[in-house]
Amino acid sequence: MNRMLKATAVAALCCTVAGTGYMGVAQAAGHDGGADGSTARATHAGHGDRGDSFVGEKKISVEGRSVNVSCAGRQSDRKPVVVLVAGLGDGLDAMADLQRTLSEKNRVCSYDRLGEGGSDKPEGPQSMADTGRVLTGVINRVSGDSPVVLAGHSLGGLIAARYAPDHRDKVKGLVLMDATSSTTTADVTRVIPESATGDSGDLRAQSIAVMQGQNPENLVVPDGKVRSAGWIPTQVLRHGQQYLAQFPTYGPQLEADWTKGQYAWAAVSHRSTIRVAENSGHYIYVDRKDIAVKSIQRVAAEVTQRNGGWWGHEGR
Repeated sequence: MNRMLKATAVAALCCTVAGTGYMGVAQAAGHDGGADGSTARATHAGHGDRGDSFVGEKKISVEGRSVNVSCAGRQSDRKPVVVLVAGLGDGLDAMADLQRTLSEKNRVCSYDRLGEGGSDKPEGPQSMADTGRVLTGVINRVSGDSPVVLAGHSLGGLIAARYAPDHRDKVKGLVLMDATSSTTTADVTRVIPESATGDSGDLRAQSIAVMQGQNPENLVVPDGKVRSAGWIPTQVLRHGQQYLAQFPTYGPQLEADWTKGQYAWAAVSHRSTIRVAENSGHYIYVDRKDIAVKSIQRVAAEVTQRNGGWWGHEGR
């Protein structure tokens, strides 16, 4: 089959895995007490603290590990800090253009997870709890007392959606851009039989390998249920080009399951909306940057409007 089609199909199921020569599927975490391994809320500085106001890239220390962070834009009262969470195999540079555009109205930060970009390599296998603790360290450093909007792509969207329910005091909005489905691993192994050969067999095998930690982050990512983060404004964006359906034999069912998974993410909030990014592939923030920008700005604006009496509370 066409190599580009194969690469695109696998990328849609997760994202590029740098340095492995192929792409793979990453998957949601099980409910292990939260995306950072505990139900504790993210701690932050005292009242009036806006966090670290640096602009550009900076290395920060999180639990003794060096994490590369980039921030742009100025923070103002009541406005949330937008934190971008890239997909597996992507460093913060992948979202640099999106960050620059968003920084015209909000302070926007991105970061390299351990094993990506300029951050330290993980010392061994990582769990979703581990990657959640790194995210907590970044949020605490860049946001201070300000609320946060998480905008994640692919596996980054899954990480954001798994993290938000246990950090409702800080995460006040979500934008999920073609987020990895919470049942992708089960879907792929159910749709593509173990007996499959050729490109389909490769896709199945690669997916299993990546979900077991054979990726730049050594991140093990098992399936899990979608949990609610309450009433935070949430925008779910899914790709509009149904190229998964072109994958031989199993494509239509993979596309159907992917779409179903995107709608399932709506359960992460009672205040969620779903939008199809027409004419977009998996990288919505590249193919339809306008839609990604408007969605993030819309969620950030709603958080700003509700900040006075709603921030810090779980209510409507």
